[in-house]
Amino acid sequence: MALRGFALVHPYRPHCPRPSLAVRATAAPARHRDRRHQNVDGEFFVDRRCIDCDTCRWMAPETFSRIDGQSAVVNQPSCQEERLKALQALLSCPTSSIHTEKPPKEIVEVQKMFPLPIDEQRLPGVYHCGYHSERSYGAASYLIAHPEGNILVDSPRYTPKLAQRIDMLGGAKYLFLTHKDDVGDHEKWFNHLRCKRILHAGDVEPHTADVEMQLQGEGPWSISTDIELIHTPGHTEGSVCLYYKPLKILFTGDHFAKSEDSKLSIFEQYNKLACN
Repeated sequence: MALRGFALVHPYRPHCPRPSLAVRATAAPARHRDRRHQNVDGEFFVDRRCIDCDTCRWMAPETFSRIDGQSAVVNQPSCQEERLKALQALLSCPTSSIHTEKPPKEIVEVQKMFPLPIDEQRLPGVYHCGYHSERSYGAASYLIAHPEGNILVDSPRYTPKLAQRIDMLGGAKYLFLTHKDDVGDHEKWFNHLRCKRILHAGDVEPHTADVEMQLQGEGPWSISTDIELIHTPGHTEGSVCLYYKPLKILFTGDHFAKSEDSKLSIFEQYNKLACN
């Protein structure tokens, strides 16, 4: 399928998850944190629980990079813009593996920035939710502000702060789930937003059996005159993309990825249905 306009794809994420750990949000003193020795000296650092999901590296590339299979701080923020990006990455880290030596005084201000506008000039009304979930291995989620009701694309980690901010933008009419791997906290978001969840029937599992809209067949389907849902089996049998016609933007789920040199790539091992 030819891509026109913009394609919002998840950046490169290695497909070898590390053992899951129960974690809590972080912005706390770091006296007892297990700081990776690969971090440079200074306020920000990454601990050893990092699952190498790449979130911090694309959100704050000036500060974070990949060293020995995990993220690390390679440069401490040198200006306020870089500092705010690093704090946004701290809140978005799915395993709460990013820390500061002292609680940052701007953390409440940064919490209020989410969801983050992606590009107010070229993509008005499209937001990155942040607050990635370990349950979806750090996948990004998005919010589309739509006159007929907003659409949440894939599930961010549920937090009251983010829920409050989404409410201020009008809530969400739909929670569109691109595929079964990125459903995350879908039940918590459903309970808060009272939205209709959308997932292809081919990807329904016991924990998503009560999803309100289960797409059947090969589509395409429409949830409004300007939004088309396109069946794209590849990463999973029920993978579906969302095409937002006014902005010519395609939400691709996991079967495409953006490589470290910003090119579209595909993992053949994890997209056998598309590569055969």
